[in-house]
Amino acid sequence: MRTYLTPLRKIRLMCGIVGYVSKASVDNADHSALDVVLSGLKRLEYRGYDSAGVALVTAGGELETAKKAGKLSALTDELAEHPLPAAQTGIGHTRWATHGGPTDANAHPHLADGGKLAVIHNGIIENFAHLKADLVAEGVEFLSQTDTEVAAAQLAKNFQTTGDLTEAMRVTATQLEGAFTLLAVHADAPGTVVAARRNSPLVIGLGEGENFLGSDVAAFIDYTRTAVEIGQDEVVTITPDAVVITDIEGNEVQGTQYEVNWDTAAAEKGGFASFMDKEIHDQPQAVADTLLGRMDTDGKLALDEMHIDETVLKTIDKIVVIACGTAAYAGQVARYAIEHWCRVPVEVELAHEFRYRDPVVNEKTLVVAISQSGETMDTIMAVRHARQQGAKVIAICNTYGSTIPRESDAALYTHAGPEIAVASTKAFLSQVVACYLLGLYLAQLRGNKFRDEIAAILTELQAIPAKVQRVLDEDKEQVLALARRNQDVDSVLFLGRHVGFPVAMEGALKLKELAYIHAEGFAAGELKHGPIALIDDGQLVIIVVPSKRGRDSLHAKVISNIQEVRARGANTVVIAEEGDEEVREFASEVIYVPETTTLMAPLLTTVPLQIFAMELATAKGLDVDQPRNLAKSVTVE
Repeated sequence: MRTYLTPLRKIRLMCGIVGYVSKASVDNADHSALDVVLSGLKRLEYRGYDSAGVALVTAGGELETAKKAGKLSALTDELAEHPLPAAQTGIGHTRWATHGGPTDANAHPHLADGGKLAVIHNGIIENFAHLKADLVAEGVEFLSQTDTEVAAAQLAKNFQTTGDLTEAMRVTATQLEGAFTLLAVHADAPGTVVAARRNSPLVIGLGEGENFLGSDVAAFIDYTRTAVEIGQDEVVTITPDAVVITDIEGNEVQGTQYEVNWDTAAAEKGGFASFMDKEIHDQPQAVADTLLGRMDTDGKLALDEMHIDETVLKTIDKIVVIACGTAAYAGQVARYAIEHWCRVPVEVELAHEFRYRDPVVNEKTLVVAISQSGETMDTIMAVRHARQQGAKVIAICNTYGSTIPRESDAALYTHAGPEIAVASTKAFLSQVVACYLLGLYLAQLRGNKFRDEIAAILTELQAIPAKVQRVLDEDKEQVLALARRNQDVDSVLFLGRHVGFPVAMEGALKLKELAYIHAEGFAAGELKHGPIALIDDGQLVIIVVPSKRGRDSLHAKVISNIQEVRARGANTVVIAEEGDEEVREFASEVIYVPETTTLMAPLLTTVPLQIFAMELATAKGLDVDQPRNLAKSVTVE
């Protein structure tokens, strides 16, 4: 049973939102509003899958809705049994339950104004209790436990006063506190969808005789690749022939238009059993694309997304990486490289802790914010705090036009393509590569590395895609078999040193996310300081072994760690580089990855851990694309 905790600011959520409107001729000739909305929800189901619902407005001004707890298939089954009439205007929602359990009643859309107004919502209305009390005193009755229904009732109240849905939305947005995206349709305004955005993602899609809204561009990529950003505290009204964006006071503003550079095939499984499996296999291309076009004609590293004055970057005396989850582990890996190349101290902070400990940040601090979606609310708030303290912020992100890049001083995009599975894979590798590019750029700018040294490291990076492909081609079957043999384990420990330590933590996170079992990643040297007490007969321990090469090799010390756990009955699985025969004596099983330099090794050693977690969860009969209690991005602090 899921428990819902207060205060609301600590609840995590993310929902999928779609809006659509077209001319009747377009609607009838090509696709219905319901088809468009359901197609978008299918692509957004990774954002939430506790319930789903739709609302349609017919040309005759009738509002029709359907909603159902469970995955989107439950809603489509309901619609097959009880079809809705044809319509040219529609909104849809796939929910990650937060305020109120995953029930039919709590599913979106929520109705108000005598059933003529429908509202869907992503986010949390923090002052819902106060608003609800006032509305109840005015005689409003509520049918759900959600804050969304309160927003719907408040919007209906303002619509009754203004008589205009857009104006009512603007007024409502000023009365709401928290983070939200709201979409609304009204029976009295067929051919119109109105939305408002504050601290929650929303993007416009532009078509011919039709327009779209979505939590991200995946919602409408089947129909258009032309998108428009929506800024903070802005309201948008779409009709078949027009898109109007205003600020909260009603002043018209211009959104930034851009073209989406991936197509529908990039968001399909492509013959793989799961999106996660596909995305693991996407990694060679994701790394290659992140590296593409980074050298100028003079042979210098040129990051064209960088818009911070070079003199500022030359004077920084500290770098702080802020991120959450997998992105934070990417930052942990990058710390070793950036400090080594740039000789600048690097701290890695969990974004949700950063601003609450009064960090020492000033105009000589460079903050690097890492987020696949660019909408991670903890990281957004940390970015804002850093900029308030005078720091410059560089965003490393996979989603063009998202909030974090827009609110940063510069952005470095990873070009990994859409990542649909909730558990991140290709984003991790591409984030590490992007951080490495940033480190090399700073080393070049600050004179820490000569041009030939940077070129040599870039050559190593450019060899990584082929080496990742070798891991997939040569190791996958071994790792799949290993996972199947261990599907009944209830605890797995991961050990690593240096860059292998964050790899161990990322491996443990993947297993926790997907298989719902105890898993922990430890610094191998920390083992004897307490964690070795966890070792019992048969305990599965996966060890990331560093290369024997290098002046300060930790290889011998990690071998000692393997011996320590093996002597206490552990089942030791070792990930080592090709040619390392010494580990065989101490390993129950060895998984070999291609040789590379120490700093490049995480880009290879992470891959078997991803495959292991995916297959162990699959063997347990679990959904690896949509693990329980998780959503792709955390869009509320």
